Amino acid sequence: MTTDFVAHTVVPIANEDDANATCDALEAAVDDSVELLTVVHVIEKTEGYMDKAPLEARQQQAERIFSIVEDRFADGPPIRRELRYGTDVVDEILAAAAEVDATAIGFATAPSGRLRRLLSGDDSYRLITESEQPVVVFSRLGTDDDSSDR
Repeated sequence: MTTDFVAHTVVPIANEDDANATCDALEAAVDDSVELLTVVHVIEKTEGYMDKAPLEARQQQAERIFSIVEDRFADGPPIRRELRYGTDVVDEILAAAAEVDATAIGFATAPSGRLRRLLSGDDSYRLITESEQPVVVFSRLGTDDDSSDR
C-alpha cells in the first residue's frame, strides 16, 4: 500500500494547545507523500443560545492556530487554512474534507483514555465512522502530552 492516501490531509485543530500537540504528532508522520495540509478550525455556533465567546476573539484564536501550524511546517508541505462556522463540529470537518477534495483526515488524539473515548461515541468516533475519506490517527506517544494516556 502506498502513502498517496495522505497526499492532501485535512487536519482539524481545536485550540492553541491542540495545535502544538498535533504538530508534535504530525512531525513524525509528514513526509514527501503529503502534498498539502488543510488545517480546519471550526467556530462552533450554539443554536438558540449566546455563543461561548465574542466572534472576534474566536477569529483571533483561529488566526493563532493557523499561525502555529504554518510556523511549525514552514519548510514542509503547503498549508491551507479552512475556517468553518457551524453547530456540529464533526459535520463541518467532514464537509470541509469533501469540499477541498481531501484524500484523508488526520488528527492527534486528546490526552485522555483512548478506549473510553472510543466506546463513549465522542467526536473522534463519529469522525472515524462517518468520514468518506480514510482517517489517520497520529499518535501523541512520545510527546509531553502522553502521560495521561497510559
